[in-house]
Amino acid sequence: MPFTVPVPPLPTPRELVLWAEQRFTTAGLVFGHGTDNARDEAVFLVFHALGLAFDCEEAVLDRPCDAAGVAAATALVDERIHSRRPAAYLAGRMWFAGLEFMVDERVLVPRSPIAEIVERGFAPWIDPGTVRRVLDIGTGSACIAVAAALALPRARVDATDVSADALAVARINVARHGVGDRVRIWQADLFPPAPRVRYDVIVSNPPYVRDVEVAAFPPEYRHEPVLGLAAGADGLDCVRRILAGAARRLSAHGILVVEIGGEAGTIERAFPRLPFIWVEFARGGEGVFVLRRQDLEPLPGPAGRHRRRR
Repeated sequence: MPFTVPVPPLPTPRELVLWAEQRFTTAGLVFGHGTDNARDEAVFLVFHALGLAFDCEEAVLDRPCDAAGVAAATALVDERIHSRRPAAYLAGRMWFAGLEFMVDERVLVPRSPIAEIVERGFAPWIDPGTVRRVLDIGTGSACIAVAAALALPRARVDATDVSADALAVARINVARHGVGDRVRIWQADLFPPAPRVRYDVIVSNPPYVRDVEVAAFPPEYRHEPVLGLAAGADGLDCVRRILAGAARRLSAHGILVVEIGGEAGTIERAFPRLPFIWVEFARGGEGVFVLRRQDLEPLPGPAGRHRRRR
């Protein structure tokens, strides 16, 4: 029978976090859905159970919890261990670009480094003041679409997803953040059925996981919708189609921003003459490229390669 760490008597929030961390470590959980270690995962769930803000005063962490709070925290910790569901699904929420979003198993847990780019209004690759239309491909929870609408208050945002289930969550988040007048939801496979519309920014965190990697997922990742992750033998199934169609949908000064995870080398070999700009992030993360419309139309031929970082 697995060893179970007992809950301290009359625990404080600090003691509950340390207890949860020890249990998560002992259980050998896998992280990666907004946290990358047992301590941060413990803080996330214990604070959620106790109704504490992450920036609460230090003194609060050393006051004994009431019985209801302890029961709620221990139940969440037990559920995390036994079900292996990501903490964001257990809490029903996750943050992106400083904003809180409702999430469940119908959508991926928001965690893209694209948040940093959205917060800057997609500068320096485009002047935020000139952005009037944005397309978010594969919107999921609508975290990118909503964050873009709030960062660019003069822009209209179209958000697409092929999954009706995901779009149900997206609509909740659009309404919750009060941007329904500027964010339009489409059920579509990549591009919306409005071919004459030109976008200043097309942004996407599409599926980019290779089939062999999907087959080897730990239990935590199997709770996420595979439709939002799996992208064929080399992980480029969706990205190839985005590259093929983006130029026709971009304005003259438009940019394409796409996350490709660990497949930077793969896509550079597949499109050796595209001048990918690989974004460097202050808060960590990699595998996001930027291309300008003139880079995509006409699509460059097979010779030569240019790699830029910014």
